[in-house]
Amino acid sequence: MLQAEHTQTPVHPHSPVTLHQLAHARAGDKGERLNLALFAYDPDHYTTLLEQVTEERVLALFAHRGASRVRRYPLPNLAGMNFVIDDVLQGGVNGALNLDGHGKTLSFLLLNMEVNPS
Repeated sequence: MLQAEHTQTPVHPHSPVTLHQLAHARAGDKGERLNLALFAYDPDHYTTLLEQVTEERVLALFAHRGASRVRRYPLPNLAGMNFVIDDVLQGGVNGALNLDGHGKTLSFLLLNMEVNPS
């Protein structure tokens, strides 16, 4: 099977970058709850993700959508983490008036967060 290779943009230590330069993400949903998984392209960046992509920062990022709580579950063997965000889907698939009731594109919002690689 052919697999696409990620072309990594050079990262300069201590210069802010967006998360999408260090990681990729997947999203899933159930009702009002969004599940976001974030995985470092390079395991060496996992520590940066742990230090800077906190529950507090993710909650602030999704506050405009009504998020009420964020829980982070580290996945060290996968150089990733899983976030569970409550009350962020504005009614969920059947009740939301927005275009993305499923929350599938919300991973891009997370990937636009800025971090400082170490």
